[in-house]
Amino acid sequence: MKYRSVFDIIGPAMIGPSSSHTAGAARIGRMARNMLGETPKRADILFCGSFAQTYRGHGTDVAIAGGLMGFDTFDTKIKDALSIAKDVGLEINISTVDLPDEHPNTAWITMSNDKECIKIKGISLGGGKIEIVESGGFDMCLTGDAWTMLVFHRDHYGMIAAIASVLADHRINIGKMEMYRTARGQEALLVIETDQGIDMETSHKISSIQDVGRVSVVPPL
Repeated sequence: MKYRSVFDIIGPAMIGPSSSHTAGAARIGRMARNMLGETPKRADILFCGSFAQTYRGHGTDVAIAGGLMGFDTFDTKIKDALSIAKDVGLEINISTVDLPDEHPNTAWITMSNDKECIKIKGISLGGGKIEIVESGGFDMCLTGDAWTMLVFHRDHYGMIAAIASVLADHRINIGKMEMYRTARGQEALLVIETDQGIDMETSHKISSIQDVGRVSVVPPL
């Protein structure tokens, strides 16, 4: 993990005692919410490592709950996030697990709304920096630093070109693109970081491409 400035090490403005256990957790929750597209109706959160050992004292639970409702790291509402979640109809369940081989600041979030259920794995790296390293059964690396589009699709020739063509038609430049697949010709995921924002019209056009499944537009944190 590379830090671009001393402010990445110090961490962001935040509520709570720890940039990794509080600010990072809030950003994992907020990134998860962005991937779902809205505040979920239910979130099952699984902590391991130091997250599991200290989540109550360091406020990791309230931070991740606040992130799931879209709160930023410095939002004073974070300290009351669990009670606010009840008020807005967000059911939160927290459990812990002992997995010594995992990163010590790891959280799995299984979240759902009325339409779908998504599971993500996030890690907090310190200084408020995070990575989403798994979603939908695919390994990945999302940092929240840029506009990102996740395109779940069937792997076949011309798919990447068709998606890139829609972005070009809307004058959206691709900064980075990675493709993951379960096997040749099977389920695949295209992760695209862009220099410009991605609007609903662009997303819908990509969704209409044959053999494209779920499309998720994730704004930067």
